[in-house]
Amino acid sequence: MSGFTDLWYRSSDGLRLYARDYAGPDVDAPVALCMHGLTRNSADFAGLAPHLTQRYRVLVADQRGRGRSACDPEPANYKPLTYVQDMFRLLDEQDVQQVVLVGTSMGGLMAMMMAAMQPARVSAIVLNDIGPEVDPAGLARIKAYVGKAEPVADWAAAVAQTRAINGDAFPTFTADDWLHFARALYRPQAQGDGLELAYDPAIATPLAAAEDTAVPPDLWPVFDAIATLPILVLRGAHSDILSSAGLQAMQQRKPDLSVAVVSDRGHAPTLDEPDARAAIDAFLKLAA
Repeated sequence: MSGFTDLWYRSSDGLRLYARDYAGPDVDAPVALCMHGLTRNSADFAGLAPHLTQRYRVLVADQRGRGRSACDPEPANYKPLTYVQDMFRLLDEQDVQQVVLVGTSMGGLMAMMMAAMQPARVSAIVLNDIGPEVDPAGLARIKAYVGKAEPVADWAAAVAQTRAINGDAFPTFTADDWLHFARALYRPQAQGDGLELAYDPAIATPLAAAEDTAVPPDLWPVFDAIATLPILVLRGAHSDILSSAGLQAMQQRKPDLSVAVVSDRGHAPTLDEPDARAAIDAFLKLAA
């Protein structure tokens, strides 16, 4: 029923990490690796991953401290470079020599870093609402809520909290959409009868401790280094993370960049939208 098998592996520092493993059409199918955003988990790709299995074996990781992956006792390790090392560990253990990377938000930052570090290993990249330049307004919004949400009593309260945080990004969501969204974000409390977000609140520690609270490190040199690779960028039409000016700058530096703007979405599209799905399918067909 799930469409995937559970895959467990150890990070280089001994954490037990988890990924969903969706089988492809045959044992020789190419591999796609999907990577979620800061506070999310592998459930984000529950719609896209089965669709991609028409052509790919799909690995969808829970980054450390999220979903079913173990929490890190050292909060300072909650940073993209550590997550990238975890992803290379996963690929190495699965003997994956080449991969398509699909990254939402933080996962897209990871995808760019991975491609710059091991360019021969990456065949194509899909960046979901992220680029080398992050809009300070969106970053401030994220910092304002990460790690601060309290457990809730039931699913109605989980939906209300989810909508309060994400309502501007999904103005067309129905009640069923919000419930589905909340169920991907929350889990039963480890101690207690309520529900809690499926991530370690300590992931906010490095974010809050950063000296520069407005703008993340400059990733333009990383983007320039991977510009020869096929890249698709999807942008939510009213995203506060990937600005229209930021996207235009990416196009200027990489004229063959594939671009799709997803209507009625902020940060970040779910990738289940028809226009997002069509753009991904067309891009991967050409990039093959």
